Formats: sequence, structure tokens, C-alpha cells
Amino acid sequence: VGMAYGTNVIFDHCSITWGKDENFSISSSNRTKPLENITIQNSIIGQGLQNHSCGGLMQTDMTGGVTIFRNLYIDNHTRNPKVKGLNQFVNNVVYNWGGGTAYDMGGNSKGPSETTIENNYFILGPAETYRGTRQSNGEIVVKKNTLTPSKPFKGGNSLFRTYWAGNYFDDNKDGKLNGRLMNFEKDCEGSPTFLETRSVLHSLIQSQTSAESAYEWIVENVGATLPKRDQVDTYLVKELTSLGLKGIIIQNETNKDQFPIGGPGFIQTGSIQLDSDNDGIPDAFEEKWGLENDDPSDALKIAPNGYTNIENYAFSLEYPELYK
Repeated sequence: VGMAYGTNVIFDHCSITWGKDENFSISSSNRTKPLENITIQNSIIGQGLQNHSCGGLMQTDMTGGVTIFRNLYIDNHTRNPKVKGLNQFVNNVVYNWGGGTAYDMGGNSKGPSETTIENNYFILGPAETYRGTRQSNGEIVVKKNTLTPSKPFKGGNSLFRTYWAGNYFDDNKDGKLNGRLMNFEKDCEGSPTFLETRSVLHSLIQSQTSAESAYEWIVENVGATLPKRDQVDTYLVKELTSLGLKGIIIQNETNKDQFPIGGPGFIQTGSIQLDSDNDGIPDAFEEKWGLENDDPSDALKIAPNGYTNIENYAFSLEYPELYK
């Protein structure tokens, strides 16, 4: 998944895997079009493929920015994520990175960054990987080896400003969630500028929790969970809950020696509801809420609660009790 420009976008309950370069990147490439007010939440970003296994780049200017909230980064060698610009990173879990880095603080960027890094859990895994090596005859030979994981935080110069609080690191790989509160001098390779209080550019996320509570929520809820988790997401969450005992960074998702499911696996689908005007809102919801099932334009009309009608339908899937 990639995004170069856009405003006021939320990515929610996504499952993103098997990228050959980056799994999910938001990086401005068009200076004439804005990239701002983007949220990625409740999602799995995992199993970036070697030999360039990366969670992704999150690079914006200093307006709008990106919020990364309650996500699972898993089995990516590096860039979990790599951040530049205006960014909130709150209540995420990063598991089983390799020799690259977990959270990359922009490298030695000459541009400014204003960030919040709060109440996240970083958990070491086995850090085993499959990588391809080109031989002298041109053949690619794939071998399994074990990496030496980097410190959770890497990079960052004085231009990388951050409010950093409540982050935990579980590095003993003993099958238990028993991490320690992180010490930046011990757990980072870099020299960012620390802020004593959260930047006024970042508002407090009202539903944020402790790092441990975020881990528990992620185990139960993260990813594309409707109608239920598929085999791939279930496999990845089981790796996470092994807490250091399972996990591998793969090179080919169809190779069952690397990944036992060997691809997407079985995907349980729900029943298709009647949508007469093809606006993305089923007739039953439109009838219940006084919409017209022969008017596709009403999907984007603003409802009395301030959201579009199609947003309200999407919310009803996750919060049905609010739309009875």
C-alpha cells in the first residue's frame, strides 16, 4: 500500500503483508498536492519479503501529518516504521524485527520532525530469516539464517524532536510479557531532541492506554477481523503471543518451508447484502436510516451526526450497539 498525497484519510482494520519493497508507505512525492491528516489504526503490517523486508516509510512535511495508532508491525526486517515529519506513534506493538531497526527516527535527515512516541511495546522475536543470495553463475540460492536484532530505536539527529514516554521493551524471549520501561540511552542508537511535554501539534488520543493494555487489545482485535480473522492473521497473532519463541522473516510467502500456510489460505467470506444503487450501503441500512436505495449520491451526504452516511454504515459494522 502506498500514498503520495491526500487529506483526511483513515485506514482502519487493514491487514497488509508480503510487500517486496515496503508494506505500507505514506511519503509525499508531489509538492503541489498536500499529504496531511492521515490515520492508520487497528491494522497488521507484517511479513515484508526479503531481500528488502520493510514495514514502511512515514514521511510528511510539518503540516497535517500521520497518526499511527494501535497497530501490529510483525516480521519485518526494518522500518517498523521509518518516520520523518509530523507523526504520532501511539499504542503500537512491534514484534520480531531483524538487523535493520524497529522504529527508525528518520536517519540523518536534514528536514525537521515533530513526533510523539507513547505507550508502545517492542518485543524481540527469534529474528530468523530466509534471504536470497546471487551466486557467481547467476542463480539465486535462498538460505535460512539468524539475524542480530538492532536496538528498538535507531537514527535521529537534533532535528528529530520527540515526546517519548511509556514505551516498553521485552527482550528476553521467555514466552511471557514482562518487558521493562525503556531507557533511551540504552535502547536507542541516535541523538534526537527530547521534549518534556507533548508538542502542541499533537493532540492527546483520548482512547490511548498503557503499553500492556495496548498489547492485550491488539491480540484480540487488530487486523481485518470481519467476519473473522483469516488464516494468515491468525498465524501472525499466534507468533506474537509466543512472546519471543516464534516468528520468522520470510522471502517467499508461497514456499511452505518458509510459511506453512503457503499463501492467503482459506478466507471466510460473509453473505452479500442487497445494494440496489451500488453506493456501498446495503438497502437494509438505508431503509432503517431513512436513505434512498435508488440514490447513490446519498452515500457521501453528511448525516446529522457530522459523518457521511457511508461512514456511519462502516461504523455500524464495528459498533453495532450504537446503530440499533
